[in-house]
Amino acid sequence: MRCGRAKMYLAKAQRLSHTGSFGLRVTSGELIWSEETFRIFGFKKAPSIKFATVIQRIHPDDRGRVQRTIDRASSEGKDFAHSYRLLMPDGSIKHVHATAHAVKDASGAIEFVGAVTDITARKRAEMELHEAQATLAHVTRVTALGELAASIAHEVNQPLAAVVTNAAACRRWLDREPPDLKEARGTMEAIIKDGNRAGEVIQRVRALVSKATDQKAALHINDVINEVISLVQHELLSHQVSLRLELSPDLPLVIADRVQLQQVILNLVINGIEAMQPVTDRARELVIRTCQDEDGQIVVTVKDCGVGLAAENAGRLFDAFFTTKSSGMGMGLSICRSIIGAHGGRLSASGNAGPGATFQFTLPLTQEDAA
Repeated sequence: MRCGRAKMYLAKAQRLSHTGSFGLRVTSGELIWSEETFRIFGFKKAPSIKFATVIQRIHPDDRGRVQRTIDRASSEGKDFAHSYRLLMPDGSIKHVHATAHAVKDASGAIEFVGAVTDITARKRAEMELHEAQATLAHVTRVTALGELAASIAHEVNQPLAAVVTNAAACRRWLDREPPDLKEARGTMEAIIKDGNRAGEVIQRVRALVSKATDQKAALHINDVINEVISLVQHELLSHQVSLRLELSPDLPLVIADRVQLQQVILNLVINGIEAMQPVTDRARELVIRTCQDEDGQIVVTVKDCGVGLAAENAGRLFDAFFTTKSSGMGMGLSICRSIIGAHGGRLSASGNAGPGATFQFTLPLTQEDAA
């Protein structure tokens, strides 16, 4: 009676946790499953089931990897753990995670004893969270661009005005008798250069507004910084902020999403400019510095001489929805930290020895480091 009750409790516990148990006899390919394992895989309960049957329930794209994992663990007699998908008869997808411990039977043959957990709900929640974070990041980018509308207009108007001026000059050179083709060619080259410059500004703006998925590639961090600086030149001038760039030359490439890094740098630069708005008794200077630390990581530093960090707020700067701005959402720094964390790096803030604050983030050099 007591044994039957214990089995009932165990079955209920497995059902509640969506975790089933299993035993695998490698030599025969026979699997012994608990009731919950049969439920997870969608098979009718039986004394045992063949691995060859089970492999057909695994998603076709995952079968080869699952087979290789088990073959390697069997040949080496080692424990294993892996996640994979199930393709159910109704076409739905389940995500499961299995972990197993290798043991030897009386004859010395390898067997596995383990557990399998249905993690579909967790995967769905992770995807929904990722989508929510992407939406918030998109809102932050668009908000920042709304604040920078004057800067963008200024950046575009400059090359367009130059195009008009040079086009008029080119026409005058061509109207001469005889036409001055050398000067005309020179002004045409200037027109092409200014036109390309205006196009580059538009491309950068479109990239920041885009909700495209992550696109990591090898890039130069100094190039990313210079692209952002070209967007905030008017903002720097209008707030009387001088910019000092200390970009270390010949830095190695990093594997990163260019647009996401632009978003982080843009946010830190705008925060630095805003932090210096109340300053009237000293020059407003923003310093952006890049270097490589002793661990080989790329380090990007944004330093201002503004109002600094209040001691009571230091530990909450990167919390979602925390803001010291009356009109702020409190998501900028939180999203920035998430982006840098997703790249395998770290974003931090500290008060300066003098006035102002310093924000710094690190980036690993390789995709493996960022994984």
